[in-house]
Amino acid sequence: MTDLIEPATGQVAAGGPERTIVDHVVVRFAGDSGDGIQITGSQFGLETALAGNDLTTFPDYPSEIRAPAGSLFGVSTFQIQFGSSAVHTAGDRLDCLVALNPAALKTNIADLKPGGTLILDSGSFKGKNLEKAGYEENPVDDGSLDNWRVLAVDISTLTKEVVASLADVDVSSKKDALRARNMWALGLVLWLYGREREATLSWIARKFAKNADVKAINSAAVDAGYEFGNTVELPDGLLPVAVPPAHLATGTYRQISGAEAIVYGMVAASFSAGLEPVYCSYPITPASTMLHALAKMGETAGIKTFQAEDEIAAACAAIGASYAGRLGITGTSGPGMALKTEALGLAVAAELPLVVVNVQRGGPSTGLPTKVEQSDLFQAVMGRNGDTPLAVLAARSPGDAYQVAVEAVRIATQFMTPVVILSDGYIANASEPWRIPALSELPDLAATAAKAPEPGSKQLPFSRDPETLARPWIPPGTPGGIHRLGGLERKDVTGEVSTDPSNHQRMTDLRKAKIARIADFVDEQTVTLGDTTGDVAVVGWGSSFGPITDAVACLRDKGHKVSHVHVRWISPLPRNLGTLLAGFRKVLVPEMNTGQLIQLMRAEYLVDALPVEKVAGKPFKVAEIVNAVRDVLDELNGTETAEIDCDTGEIAA
Repeated sequence: MTDLIEPATGQVAAGGPERTIVDHVVVRFAGDSGDGIQITGSQFGLETALAGNDLTTFPDYPSEIRAPAGSLFGVSTFQIQFGSSAVHTAGDRLDCLVALNPAALKTNIADLKPGGTLILDSGSFKGKNLEKAGYEENPVDDGSLDNWRVLAVDISTLTKEVVASLADVDVSSKKDALRARNMWALGLVLWLYGREREATLSWIARKFAKNADVKAINSAAVDAGYEFGNTVELPDGLLPVAVPPAHLATGTYRQISGAEAIVYGMVAASFSAGLEPVYCSYPITPASTMLHALAKMGETAGIKTFQAEDEIAAACAAIGASYAGRLGITGTSGPGMALKTEALGLAVAAELPLVVVNVQRGGPSTGLPTKVEQSDLFQAVMGRNGDTPLAVLAARSPGDAYQVAVEAVRIATQFMTPVVILSDGYIANASEPWRIPALSELPDLAATAAKAPEPGSKQLPFSRDPETLARPWIPPGTPGGIHRLGGLERKDVTGEVSTDPSNHQRMTDLRKAKIARIADFVDEQTVTLGDTTGDVAVVGWGSSFGPITDAVACLRDKGHKVSHVHVRWISPLPRNLGTLLAGFRKVLVPEMNTGQLIQLMRAEYLVDALPVEKVAGKPFKVAEIVNAVRDVLDELNGTETAEIDCDTGEIAA
């Protein structure tokens, strides 16, 4: 049973310990990539979701497949912010850092608030581990951690003792026993923040159902860490914490990642359109999760997956599926997108529906495979030979990715065009509570999809719908629908190969006009937060949504005339965006690139927009955007605005 919190007294009901009650908390787990940090964070997130809190997570992996143990560049982290009100980001500064080795402490301590809680596995702070992290002295003993409330526990030894006490469990080495120390740490942190452990124990039972020893070890470690919290004398000023449940809209919820949301959206939309989805992909980080999820659903759910030998083969196979009357879908990340460009040109020339998911990561080339960036916007909009227009839209959060996928399928099938979904490593791997929609909430995509000509009609393969400019969708075997298709230029209406200059001009103009016309079939741009006029419009796209939302909310609370405009459609841009931006004195565009959307906006609207650029492999912090807006306000008003602290969820002493 969940502990009942009495907000007036800060006590846990039924004789529980005194707890500090807060609105938001930010926790980060950190350790070696082999320490099970992502599992630890995921299970903590699951228990937090079941406790009724809103949450956002940020898993951060090292780029190396298996970095040397104890190295600074081999640290893996999992951050979560959870609260009793809306949570849009994983948090700027940490309330609690759990560091399982010196390298994890060295690379993460700067993000911990003064007075924050620091939980260390003191058993790992010795010898070579300290040397690898660059410590000359042990930070546990030298006073360098006095700014924080330190709970230094020999988790390594305590975990080994727990394992040794288990009857009928054969552990051949100390190293094997230590594999459960992440579960010991999880148990302690679950207790510290008033989480339950039943869902974690159930997960362990299912995960290791075929290995009784591993199941027993991990379950015992969780229980031991939890009970340690119940009995230990905490450092002065460190109290366990309570975060009341959030008030979420009525419905059935699950925790969902952006990769899962895109998969579910594509599948649901395909069936709404009466189409069989065919997902063709080549493994690449961080897009492979989508292939795994779809393959797991399998053909029993009417889904076909195909792992190709390379990126262009995957794209061409997806085009072949669409040619055959299925819905071709392909997914990739940065460098894989570059390899697909020739095939995307073929899909544009053939005017076939195709959904392409680009889970962006740091570049150029193979760059930063596990780090986040928004640097593929130019590639998505313009990165092909010839004038090759297609549709591009971007997801703003894990939950939003579902609706973006549905929209992409609708546009691809209605306009007979490739549609690129821009996600990124943060959206794909992060998770949040998501209200599961009913299938009845889906639009009827079968009604909007392009149709094959009626048998016996005189409609030709490149004739066009007068409203959408889409050509008919004519799968092989359609009576009277035989036509030749390929990458060569087609003759208008008839579809014959043509090298006539005037025809090429007309076909180029038609393809461009078709994509521009999409703007008439999607929602107009709205203000996400704030008024339609004011001093500063902060324009974002993709995963900058959360930090911008919190930054603008804070600035508005301080009385500043700032608004947030978040753009979903990149190509074409929303039909009213230029008019909307004209209502503000200044436009600020934060992007995790060196300024790509801002260049499109300047070219389209001649707006004097200002960039906020970040390419550090990590998402924006709320404070970074607040400070950028404050600088613009100072310039507009000719004054120096006082420093604005927009930190949320700070734990009281």
